[in-house]
This record gives sequence, C-alpha cells and structure tokens, in this order.
Amino acid sequence: MSPVLLVSALLVAAAVAVGVYMVLSQIEERQMIRETLRQLDGYEVESTRDQELLDPLRDRALRPFIEGLTGLGKRLTPAGYVEKVRQRFIWAGDPDPAKVDRFMAVRVITMGLAVVAFLVIFVLGLTPLQGLMKMVTGGFVIALLVLGPDNVLNRKVAERHHLIQIGLPDVLDLLVISVEAGLGFEQALDRVIHSVPGPLTDEFSRMLGETRAGANRSDAMRAMDERCNVPELRSFVMAIIQADTFGVSIGRVLRSQSEEMRVKRRQLAEEKAQKAPVKMMLPMVFCIFPALFAVVLGPAIIGIRASL
Repeated sequence: MSPVLLVSALLVAAAVAVGVYMVLSQIEERQMIRETLRQLDGYEVESTRDQELLDPLRDRALRPFIEGLTGLGKRLTPAGYVEKVRQRFIWAGDPDPAKVDRFMAVRVITMGLAVVAFLVIFVLGLTPLQGLMKMVTGGFVIALLVLGPDNVLNRKVAERHHLIQIGLPDVLDLLVISVEAGLGFEQALDRVIHSVPGPLTDEFSRMLGETRAGANRSDAMRAMDERCNVPELRSFVMAIIQADTFGVSIGRVLRSQSEEMRVKRRQLAEEKAQKAPVKMMLPMVFCIFPALFAVVLGPAIIGIRASL
C-alpha cells in the first residue's frame, strides 16, 4: 500500500472515531440530564418532544413495536386463543398481562419466521439439502417455529402442576400435625407457609390474604383451585369446603386427605416408572442399536466380503 493511501485511511478512521465519540458523548450527556431532571420534584417540561424524551428508549421504541405485534397477533389468532393463553399463564403462576402481550408478539414473530423458512426451503430451494433430508429438516424447523412458544408455555404449566402434586402430601402432613397440636386451620396454614416454600404454599398465602381481606374461605379456596387446576388440590379444596359446610372436624378431614394424597403420589411415581421403558425405546432404536449392530456385525460383514 502506498503511503498516501495509508495516510488517507488513517485520517478517515480518525474522523469516524471522532464523530462516533462526539455522538456518544452527546447521548451520554443527554441521558445524564434526563436522569437529573427525573430526580427534581415538581419539574415540568413544556415541550412535548422533550417530555417524551424523558422516557427510556425501551418505552419509546420497543413498547410500540410490541404493542403493534400484539394487536396483529390478536387479529390473526382464532377466537378465544388469547383467553386460553392468559389462562395458561395463570396456571403457570405468572398472571402478568404484559407477559401475555409479549407472548402474542413472539407468536407473530415465530409465525413470520416459519413462513420465511417455508419459502426459503421448499419454494425457492436456497438450501443445499435435497430429498428426504430437505423434507425432514424443513418440517422440523417449521414445526419448531410454529409449536415452540406453546410448548414452552405448556411445559411451564406442567412443571408447576407437578410441583404442586408432589408437594401437597407433605403440606397436608404438616397441616395435620399443626391442627392436632391445637392450632386453627388458618394458623396452621400460616405456619406451613413459612416452613415449606414452593408454588403450593404461595397459593395458600394468597388464599389467606384474600380471606383476611374479607373474602369468604370457600370462595378464596375455589379461586385458588381455578388458579392451579390440579385435580389433587381440587379434591382437597372440595373436602375442606364440605367440612366447613357440614361441621365435620377439620383434623379428621386433613388426615384422610393426607393419606389419600400420599397414595396418589405413589401411584403417580409408579405410572412414570411404567412409562420409562416406552420412552427409552426411541433413543435405543436410533442411537444405541445402530452402534451395537456396527460393533457386532461389522467384523462378520467384512469377513464375508473378503471371502467372496
């Protein structure tokens, strides 16, 4: 490279660096000014543009984009889909409406990417894959984009349901001990909440908060059942409501429910153990058996080929 070109390149790079530094300095200075103005009580900005610039960049740029995608997703999805998504978020223990809007925005993005992948792989054929490999890879990518968000949400719901199912017998045992020791039902629940952390005790804590705020115990427990949607917890809620209605001893009901839930938990473990061989069949057929056949039959095939 000639000295003239080298000097010119260095000057251009220096000019670009100075320009970037000045722009970043101005942005940082404006950000500091906005942060200072936010800390002043009673400060009012007359200009609408300056007032809007006081908000973070996320609120000014990202939020309208997400709201637009959310509206598009609500228009394109079938009727009742948004309510089902909102209900699943409640079952997952995250009832924030903003999470539902972000989920709908993600659904729009993944559906758009699925359409692009279909055009690129099957219509335009811009991939080096051919034949069966092209069909399998394209189908897998499109299915992952279309079904991925719903599967992730369903996985969160299933994990929370599982935690509630396996934690309910232990919580009921502690409730039985506390009630038989002389505590009332709400006092026993309060003690269990502080002793056993988890999603089940979080729901019990919310239920206690609703009852202390003035709600009826049966209504608060039914609301807890709707938020969790776990059959074992529904059985427990109905037993407690019937005990309150007919005046049956809470301790006796809790002990019978504890024994029943422990039996159900053991049956659930046995059911999963019975499903394990079936789930192991797929990786064994496609991963273990080919390698085993290669090790066992490989030398025999080589010997037969050499003899022929």
